[in-house]
Amino acid sequence: MTISFARLDPTGTDRVDLVDFMARNEFPFHVRSRPTREQVEASIAEGAFRDDDNDSFWIEHDELGRIGFFRLEDLTDGAPLFDLRLDAPFRGRGLGQEILRAAADHVFGTMPEVNRFEGQTREDNIAMRKTFLRCGWVKEAHYRQGWPVDSGAPVASVAYGLLRQDWQSGQTTTFEWEDLAV
Repeated sequence: MTISFARLDPTGTDRVDLVDFMARNEFPFHVRSRPTREQVEASIAEGAFRDDDNDSFWIEHDELGRIGFFRLEDLTDGAPLFDLRLDAPFRGRGLGQEILRAAADHVFGTMPEVNRFEGQTREDNIAMRKTFLRCGWVKEAHYRQGWPVDSGAPVASVAYGLLRQDWQSGQTTTFEWEDLAV
């Protein structure tokens, strides 16, 4: 299988499909788990899908077709963060590793100034957390009660990072988590 990213035009030819994709899916591990059409339209108008700090893509699978959405955020910070959303019929199929590897290839292959690539997820999104680890990403932060939840108390946000040197070498560098004695 091969994953590719097709840059989308959120204010033009892809607008209708983007609004439809976001509004018809539930994304249980995102802050806004069930965006409305109005919220997506407002986000498009604000530049959340394409501006100096954001760029968005359809995730294409060579056999399955369009399977999801991928956005790069914080592009002006030099360490982009991503938003990944799979269309409901394609979840639970083990596509995450290939998508995450293709995302790293895209970032490091097209953005020579980027030295690190970042991702965050909720502590209870075990599938994504394992995907990060399987792809050589390192857990770098655990923000207690840092992720708002619509129907309850906040949960922890867990941050992962991948360095360009690790992507190039295929070797994961780590660090000592608790480096200070009390």
